[in-house]
Parts: sequence; structure tokens; C-alpha cells
Amino acid sequence: MSVPTMSKDRTARAREALARCDALANFSEDTNSLRRTFLSPPMHNCHASVAAWLKPLGVSAQVDAAGNLRGTYAGTDPNSPRLLIGSHLDTVPNAGKYDGILGVVLVIALLEELDGRRLPFAIEIVGFSEEEGVRFGVPFIGSRALVGRVDEDLLGRRDRNGISVREAIQQFGLDDQGIGEAALGDDVLGYLEFHIEQGPVLEKSARQLGVVEAIVGQTRLALRFLGRANHSGTTPMDARQDALVAAAEWMVAVESYAKQIPGLVATVGSIEAKPGATNVIPGEVRLSLDVRHRSDETRSGAIRELMGLAETIARKRGLCSQWNPMLEQDAVLLDGFLADQIEFAIRSTGCGPHRMASGAGHDAMILAERVPSAMIFLRSPGGISHDPAETVLLEDVERAIEAGIRLLDQLGLSQEFLGRKRRA
Repeated sequence: MSVPTMSKDRTARAREALARCDALANFSEDTNSLRRTFLSPPMHNCHASVAAWLKPLGVSAQVDAAGNLRGTYAGTDPNSPRLLIGSHLDTVPNAGKYDGILGVVLVIALLEELDGRRLPFAIEIVGFSEEEGVRFGVPFIGSRALVGRVDEDLLGRRDRNGISVREAIQQFGLDDQGIGEAALGDDVLGYLEFHIEQGPVLEKSARQLGVVEAIVGQTRLALRFLGRANHSGTTPMDARQDALVAAAEWMVAVESYAKQIPGLVATVGSIEAKPGATNVIPGEVRLSLDVRHRSDETRSGAIRELMGLAETIARKRGLCSQWNPMLEQDAVLLDGFLADQIEFAIRSTGCGPHRMASGAGHDAMILAERVPSAMIFLRSPGGISHDPAETVLLEDVERAIEAGIRLLDQLGLSQEFLGRKRRA
């Protein structure tokens, strides 16, 4: 399929996309590193910049009640159905510049590539307000709003400063009573997300772009070991109920177990010992556990095994263990038709695509509950993400833009795609 010659060189457009990522990285809660959490003050600047880039394209961007930035590039008909394309605008602490953000600025690049040309469907750009789960311990607040899954329990969750999700929305200047209006209508044909891989698979296979077929399921838990705090100098070693030593033994057991199960990853990402004094035996330790696998059965079995190990270790040392679920997300199979269309578009650029599963969670796994959803990965040099060293190659961004515009044209000619309806 031929694509009309555009007025602007794609290499220059790819450079501009990366420059926009650089610009958005300036809007941070921290002075010397990037951190932009759900509806924090820097998100105002982020929204303003993206909206300014969209305005010359005839797209008026607005922020919905969940803090998502949304704007629509019209189709050939005022009643054209919509294709959503986007990613998230929030970050982890000490973040890189491209996780999520690149997926938003690439939509702008695609609209610029269209150069005023209209398709049989409208394109709605979505910059999700929250995907990482940093501020409130629960991810996907932004995309949950689009599928109608923001309930009172979620709105009541509080951050470390005691501010609830509802209060955060209000403090940002939004009306939490309008959250229901953020939900998708029946005119949405699908959702597409560009994202850096955040891993080494594409680089190791010498591929620029990947077709994501599935997103692994994940379980996040909060765990506590409860022992007895006591004086470190006067308590004999055989009379201790040291919660930190128990936690350390369990963490090693987690690593050992995960290495035995192909495809399983298990991570203890945070640990806090109390009372936290050098001369006091820790009486309580709080930890997090993140377990992922593309098989829900394997993941569930791993959770049972690891919680059993925690109980056994605690009992052996005269302690007790407690755990609470924070997130339970099933594995998600993405839309097969869109995956095939993406593969064809990538191949038409002269690039060999790689079909793969995503080990990280993405907004696409939430949108897939309601609309056909798909993802395109760009390789991550060094497999680095969630770190300032995170990067992406200019030629890969250029190739993603080319593949993206070819994909849009393919979908514009596909009666199978244009005839789709939103899932009930």
C-alpha cells in the first residue's frame, strides 16, 4: 500500500517527537530527577504543552474528570467512529523520559503525518493521568475511568499525605462527580498504544519494532513479618524474634523459587524495617511482592507457594506473617486482527516484526476489557526502563511513525475494522 508523500521529513519528525519527550521531562515534582504522579501540580504543565502541540492540527484537547487529556482529530464524517491512540503521562520516581510519554507524542507525530488528510474514523488521542500506581498504590486510574471501573473504594484510597483520590481530583480543579462521563461510548472501534519495550527482547533479536500479542498477568501484595523489637546489645542471638532476618530469608526463597519456573518473575521491590534504629532488633518488616506470568494458573500457584514459604519461615522463627492483596490483574490476550494488521504494516516498511508478550502492565490491558486493543513496542537499548538511562533510537521512532501511518491507512480500508462495535 502506498502512503502519500508528506511535506515533512520523517527523520525530522522523529527528532521532534524525542524533543517533545525532553520538554515534558522538565515538568517534575523533584528538582534533579523526573517524577510526575497522578494529578500532581506538574501535570498541569504537561497537559498545557501537549494541548499546544495539538492545537495547530485542529484538535482541541480537554481534561476529563479522571485527569486524562483527550482530544479528537475528526474523521471524514462528523459521526465517524473513533480509534483511540495513546499512553500515560505519569512516571515512576527517578524516571526516564520515554515510558508512556513517547506513546503520547507519537500520536501527535501521526496526526502531523496525516497533514489534514481525514480517515473513515476519527482519532482520539488519550494521555492517561495515571498508569504506574505510584501515588495511591493502585495503577491504571486513568484507563479504569474509560472502562467504568472507578468506584467508591478507589476514590477513597489515600496517599502518604492522607489525600484521597477524590480529593486529588478536586485539588487539580476537576469535578469528581463527572467521572462516569469519561467512560467510552459505543462508537469506539479500538485502542492502539505505542510504547518502549522496557526489556531486552527486541534488542537481542535485532528487531526495531514488536507486535504485542499478550500482556502478562500480575499480582501485587503487601506483606508483613511481625516479631518482637528488643535491645540489640542485651538480647542473645537464640532469644530473638527478628522480623528483618525472617524477611531476608524469605526474599532469597522468592528469588530461588522464581528461577525454577520458566517465564515467572517475582520481585520484592520495597522493604521497611521498624523501628529502624541501629541498636534495636526489628520487630516489624513491611515488604511488597510483585509476581507476573502470562499464565494465570502458574501465577496463582506461585502466590500460594510464596505465601506458604512466608508462613513457614515466620513460624520457624517464632514470628507471624500477614499479607494483603494490592492488585490482581489477569493476563490479557490482545486483539488478533489488530496484531495481524500491525505486523503487515511493520513488514511493509521493510522491517521484520517480532511477536511477543509484554512483561509489564499497560493501559491496553484495561482498555481490552471493552474494545479491541493492540500495542506496538519500540526496542529499548540495553533493556533499561524506569531509570534516567532509559532511551530509544531515532531510527526506531522514525520506523514507528512510518508503520503507524501505514496501519492507519490499512484500517481505513478494512470493512472488518470499520464494522466493529464496542464490547458490552
